[in-house]
Amino acid sequence: MAPATPPPSAPEPPQHTGTSLELLVHGVGGATPQEMLGDPRIVRVTGDEVAAVYRRTEDADGEQRPERYRDEPVAEAYCWSGLTSGNGSRALWLLLLPFMVVNLAHWMRPTATGRSRAVRLYGVLVRLVALSLTVLLTAAACEVALDLLAWQCAGADACAERRSWLGFLAERQGGWWSQPGRRLALAAVVPAALVGLLWYLSNRTWSAYESQRPLDGQDAEADDAFGAAAGHGPNAPGPDAPGPNAPRPDTGGASEADSVSPALGRPGFWYGRRLVARLRAAHTAAGFLTVAAAVAGAAARYDRGAEGPVPRFIGAAVEGGIVLGALVVVGVVCRRGRSEQTRDTRLDGALISWLPGSALALLALAVLYASWSRPDWQSSGTLPGEATFRLLAVGQGILVIALAVVARGLYRRTPEPRTVLHGLGGPVVAMLACALGGVMTGGVAQRVADWLDGPGTPGMGRGADIAGPPVLLSWQASVIPLLLILLLLPVLALVVRTARTARRLGPVVEAEYAPEPPEASRTRRIARIRATAALTDSAPWIVGVVSAATLLLGAGAIAGSWYSDRVPGRAADGSGPLLESLADAAQSTGSWLIGFGFILFVAGGRRAYKDASARRTIGILWDVGTFWPRAAHPFAPPCYAERAVPDLASRMSAWTSTTPRGRLVISGHSQGSVLAASAVWQLPDATRPRVALLTYGSPLERLYGRWFPAYFGPGPLLGLHRSVHCWRNLWRATDPIGGPVRIAEDPDPGVDRGPLKDPLAYGRTPRLPLPEPILGHSDYQADPAFADARADLLEELGPRVPRQAEARTQKGTSGRSSG
Repeated sequence: MAPATPPPSAPEPPQHTGTSLELLVHGVGGATPQEMLGDPRIVRVTGDEVAAVYRRTEDADGEQRPERYRDEPVAEAYCWSGLTSGNGSRALWLLLLPFMVVNLAHWMRPTATGRSRAVRLYGVLVRLVALSLTVLLTAAACEVALDLLAWQCAGADACAERRSWLGFLAERQGGWWSQPGRRLALAAVVPAALVGLLWYLSNRTWSAYESQRPLDGQDAEADDAFGAAAGHGPNAPGPDAPGPNAPRPDTGGASEADSVSPALGRPGFWYGRRLVARLRAAHTAAGFLTVAAAVAGAAARYDRGAEGPVPRFIGAAVEGGIVLGALVVVGVVCRRGRSEQTRDTRLDGALISWLPGSALALLALAVLYASWSRPDWQSSGTLPGEATFRLLAVGQGILVIALAVVARGLYRRTPEPRTVLHGLGGPVVAMLACALGGVMTGGVAQRVADWLDGPGTPGMGRGADIAGPPVLLSWQASVIPLLLILLLLPVLALVVRTARTARRLGPVVEAEYAPEPPEASRTRRIARIRATAALTDSAPWIVGVVSAATLLLGAGAIAGSWYSDRVPGRAADGSGPLLESLADAAQSTGSWLIGFGFILFVAGGRRAYKDASARRTIGILWDVGTFWPRAAHPFAPPCYAERAVPDLASRMSAWTSTTPRGRLVISGHSQGSVLAASAVWQLPDATRPRVALLTYGSPLERLYGRWFPAYFGPGPLLGLHRSVHCWRNLWRATDPIGGPVRIAEDPDPGVDRGPLKDPLAYGRTPRLPLPEPILGHSDYQADPAFADARADLLEELGPRVPRQAEARTQKGTSGRSSG
């Protein structure tokens, strides 16, 4: 008889994992560490006055007292608001808005599968659009300083008499500066100083914001096209990863590159020093060359048309040097894009030193050439350069159309249904950047011309002292009233649709709070807020309509100015009283609107110096717009994420390495959830399985996933879910920013928790005599669901195996999520 088999021994209960940590990351607008931690007594753990990690004073030594934190984690707050809205001077970055917008277009390309050439072409086209905006800004400064002031006003007696500070430049004075070439040479100081200021700001903000190196020194292999060898990112291969010929899991339409190592997890994504330096040199040179062309071009045209003391070949040589320099600048911009597989620690020293220096030398030669004495030269009309603005506008239109063709081709290769505008988000935003640049530069020129001309209307020829700005700028201003009228139709449609949606939601709201007795006013308010929050999903079509109308009306403005060569009010002469009055009204109204828009930018920046609330509101714009690195325009406002993401990744990695059995939850609200996800992507394989992700009010999919599908689309978000140990996302139907992340996996992984009930109580009760507020995008931590989700994550982070198997599990881990 065989001996009885002893019953299997019961496995040991899971062991306590030690101290747990919750790393809080605030959202847009900023928050103080005292507010985030709910305690006025705090201590800085690491960081500086710009961005730092804080704890409550009583939690400073929490790791040495794990028994005190069995029920809730030690709380740390990462405060990064100083990177975006710390002082009033940063509000003046609003003036760089077109540069920021075109930089966003670079990151909006559709997901690409096996289309590396198309992806490179997309980047080249966006960088060329960005270069055109730098030339446009410099040309506008030349228009004001060289044309309106030095050429027109100083050359007209009536205008110069009213501006006594221009007396030494006036022709009637007959002084050394009275010759047109010398006036232009002196006025060139203004646009050249503007270009130098932009270079200085770009260089200084790089040192202050974006010079933070990522977590460690590991780079992908130089010949690894898609970063497969990188030890970073959600799907970086581990010891048990399948071989290169093994079938890959479905990534929801992501490219092969993204299925191996999503872009935000690559070592060099948050450190693009080499590209920013190259682009800074190229754009600085382009600005100096634009000023040189404006100065030398006028003198060369005069020398070619008259027998003067200056040999013609000198002007031809200077202009030839400018053209050669422009070709070099275009070649530099087209030659190299971002290198995300490795960190751009090297600098092209010769390029970044000699290219701006050579352009500045050409500008100096142009100034000397224009200053040559030409006694018979007199200025009249406008400075020859009308074609510059026309060619810029035509070139921008061609580039945007080509960008749309490339983007549409990428989208058709890998369609993702929730991508905005069927992949045309990038071209649409690039078009808006060009429109913003035109409004701002045209607004300055229009207002300066009106100021110099006194009672007259520039370009109309009736009582005007000066000819005014280029005809194209007046035509562009004239189409603004028509654009606003066209926008009324989609806005009215949205208002009607929102009202109907609110009425349909009324019974749904009452059913959710049943059996509480319904109250009509309360129901209407909740339903209206939900319907209004849903407008965020309609924003892409409004942006698309604005962009398409801008492109068509801009083309009409170019055609009208080219055909008539007169401002709209003069071009309509003889067409009948009705058309004449409409043209005059459109020109005058548009001129004031375009100037008023620019004044709003300046007034907003000025107010931010004195008003903290205004400063915080303006800072919110940069929290959203400057998340992305400067990959297209080096003069865009700095990228705070190149400091914040390495900060968060370094803190998580350092804490887990010094707390071997600790558990970590990174908890991000709103824009903080985007920073948290980006930092998790940057963690090494050994750290990610010990990290849980809690997001709330998160725009990860609703905004970033739709507008930036190549970086936050279904494939990358699924990879993020598989990389962390566990993830919960809380959202409300009343939140206009946050939403579900819609992880594309079957069965449902349970990441999304929502919509949460908002408000928590429908009506007033003896326990709640005042109505509960509708929180919308704020105060998620006040909802009991927040504490429940955090407790669930900490529970899932605990060990799931007996002690005997723990060592084997650690040896066989592949860095993938087990939850």
